[in-house]
Amino acid sequence: MEIDRNVVEFLHAQRASAPADLKEYFSKFEDLYDRKLWHQLTISIQKFVLLPSAAPYLIPLYENFITDFDKKLNQLSLVQYATRASRQFKDPAESLSFLKALATSLSENPDAKDAYVLATVEVAHYNLLTGNIELCKKEIDECEKILDDLPGTDPTINASFYRVAANYYKAKALYPQYYHNALLFLSSVNLEELAVEEKIERAFDLTLSALLGEGLYNFGELLMHQILDSLTGTPFQWLRELLFVFNSGNMDSFEKICKSPDFLKQPLLFNSIAFLRQKLCLMTLVESVFKRSKEERGNILFKDIARECRVQLDEVEHLVMKALSLGLVRGKINEVDNIVEVTWVQPRVLDRAQIQTISNKLAEWSAKVNEKVKGLEMEEGAQDLFVQ
Repeated sequence: MEIDRNVVEFLHAQRASAPADLKEYFSKFEDLYDRKLWHQLTISIQKFVLLPSAAPYLIPLYENFITDFDKKLNQLSLVQYATRASRQFKDPAESLSFLKALATSLSENPDAKDAYVLATVEVAHYNLLTGNIELCKKEIDECEKILDDLPGTDPTINASFYRVAANYYKAKALYPQYYHNALLFLSSVNLEELAVEEKIERAFDLTLSALLGEGLYNFGELLMHQILDSLTGTPFQWLRELLFVFNSGNMDSFEKICKSPDFLKQPLLFNSIAFLRQKLCLMTLVESVFKRSKEERGNILFKDIARECRVQLDEVEHLVMKALSLGLVRGKINEVDNIVEVTWVQPRVLDRAQIQTISNKLAEWSAKVNEKVKGLEMEEGAQDLFVQ
C-alpha cells in the first residue's frame, strides 16, 4: 500500500490548526500510518476519540484519513468511532446517512457481524429520531436475531441494542417492554459514566413503566437498583416513594400521593388512576397474604380481604381470581364459606418493615420450637433422645 500524500498533507493541516493537546495525536497518526502499524494506529484513534476537544475533528478525520485504510482496522472499533463521529452532525438525517453507508459496507463482511450489528443499531437510533419508527423496529428485530446466533458480544453492542430497543418501546408507550430493555441497558453500562440528566430520565421512565405496565407486579430489580437514587433530592422524589408504596401495598400513602400537586401534573398517571388502584389492590392482597402465617393463609375471610384491599365484598372473588391468573398467589377459593386458601405467594424484594415481619415470624417459630423441646424434656428419657 502506497502512502497517500494527500492523507499526509491533511494530517499536517489538522495538526497546524489543532489545540495543543491534540497536536501530538496527529503526529502519531502520521508516523503509525507511514509504518503501516494498523493495530497501534487503532489504539491511538480510540484514545483520540474520547477527548472532548477532538469532537470537531472526528468527521474530517474519518472522511479524509480513516477511510483510506478502514479495512485494516478492527471493524468494531471503526463503528465505535463512526458512532461518536455521527453525533457531530447537526441534522439527524445526515447522521443516519453517514452510518447507513458504513452498515451497508459491513453487511458484505461475514467476519464483522458484531460490527454490523452495532452499526445497524445506531442506524435504528437515527431512524427513530427522524420518525421512521417502523423501520427502526425492523432493524432492531434483525439485530436481535444476529445477536442470538453470536457466541459472545462486546458489552458496548449490548448496551447500544438495549438502549435503542428501550427508546423504541418508550416511543410506542409499551411499558413492560421498555421496563425490561431499559434494565438490561443499565446492566450493560457503568452507571457512573452516564450523565446526571440521563440517570434521572431513566429512573423517571423506569418508575412510570413499572407503575403503568400491564403484568408488572414485581419491581424487585428496580427497587434494588442504584438508578432509583437518582430521583432522591429532585422534584421527582415522590415518584420513587410511590414505587415503594406499591411494593408494600400501602393504600393510605397511595391516596395521599394521588392528591398531591406533583401527581396531578403527570397526565399519564392521573389518567390511569383506575388502573393504578386495581394494581395496588392486587399488590395489597399479596402483601396481606405475605404478612400472615402459614396457618392463617389457609383460612382468609372474604371480609378481611375486602377491608384490607379497600374493595366491596362482592368484588373480592374477582380480585382473588385475577391474582391467581397472574401468578401472584396460588391456592383456591371456597365460595361456600367465603374463604380463600393460599398455598404460595410470589417472592418479592422486601423493605425494612417487611423484613421485620419475617423476623417476627422467625421469633414466633423459635418460641414454639422451644416449647416443644421443653415438653419433650419433661418426658422420661426425652432429653437424651433429643440430643442424639
